[in-house]
Amino acid sequence: MDYTGFLHQLVEGMQRPEPEQGRRYLIRFAKPKQYEACLVELSRMRNEFTDLGMVRSSRLARSIIAPVHDPEELSRYSDEITVEEDVSISLHATALHSKPSSAQGIPWGVKQIHAPKVWSVSTGHRIKIGVIDTGADYQHPDLRYSLARGINLLNRSLLPHDDNGHGTHIAGTIAAANSTAGMIGVAPRSLIYPVKAFDHNGSAFVSDIVLGIDWCVRNRVDIINMSFGMKTRSKALLDVVNRAYQAGIVIVASSGNDGKRRSIDYPARYPQTISVGATDKNRRIASFSNRGAYVDVYAPGDKIVSSWVQGKHHEMSGTSMATSHVSGAIALLLAKHPGLSPAEIKTLVKRATVPLRARKTTTAKSKIRGGEIDALKLMKECGG
Repeated sequence: MDYTGFLHQLVEGMQRPEPEQGRRYLIRFAKPKQYEACLVELSRMRNEFTDLGMVRSSRLARSIIAPVHDPEELSRYSDEITVEEDVSISLHATALHSKPSSAQGIPWGVKQIHAPKVWSVSTGHRIKIGVIDTGADYQHPDLRYSLARGINLLNRSLLPHDDNGHGTHIAGTIAAANSTAGMIGVAPRSLIYPVKAFDHNGSAFVSDIVLGIDWCVRNRVDIINMSFGMKTRSKALLDVVNRAYQAGIVIVASSGNDGKRRSIDYPARYPQTISVGATDKNRRIASFSNRGAYVDVYAPGDKIVSSWVQGKHHEMSGTSMATSHVSGAIALLLAKHPGLSPAEIKTLVKRATVPLRARKTTTAKSKIRGGEIDALKLMKECGG
């Protein structure tokens, strides 16, 4: 493969003033040696072309991310690369403008999955959870002892500070540890590694998620929490999810908020993840939650109060909120039984549930699949 010619073609595309300029693509290499050779040439060319500062790379997905003027121009390399548009991806909360609330001590969702009954055995001590989201509020009293440094993919010179609120909300449900004036999460002694891939509007691209998962694998987290999704497949995302799975990382992903019965969003739809739907206080599937055969487990996700930016607390709803309960429950399990594989944990999670309640509108013929996570049953399934 002519790497110099290939990269020169990319640079030409970046320098064109047409409207297509700026659309990003993930360019994946068929063989590891091709990817590595391209990176060597890319490194050599950085001094020659300042525009190459716009090019990023993912080791695990063997891909580079770059603006491409016309992907058809790269067709002569089709035997060695695949080109896929870098599409946007959205957070799984029903409203980003959430409702202010006061701290609740132990929130109803944490109680409903019986997490407090496990704390005499496990509090999730030292389990590392990568939360790919909008960052976290490092000054929040609830999270003072719960946050590691993490990574800011939007500006690597800065801490992953949350300028949206969603990431702090997720972190609070998982690992808040403020028993005096705030709230307590599912696994209060677990450690959150905020991976800021989403901006202040809650927007990200697939490439940001790919790089976030890449970072989590290299930093050997135990669990990745992904409270977002998209409707379309991405080969690059599937590739990096699969590699994280093979590295022994448990991947928990929200199913989506479209109220669908036969479909869920990606990456939750990938079999390597644990897909999560949302329930309400009555253990009924929340009206907004996707459901059905693709959902592995449900968890509280309706009107969930958790930590928020500027030291506050907000109420939010969504399968995002449900996913954080499941990540916390798995952290409790892994702290007690650290040798479990992602496949074993998925089997245990699907088994350790309590039955869901049918809505009044549900017909007798409609069978409710799955159940709500129960942290106490999950621990007992492992004999602990």
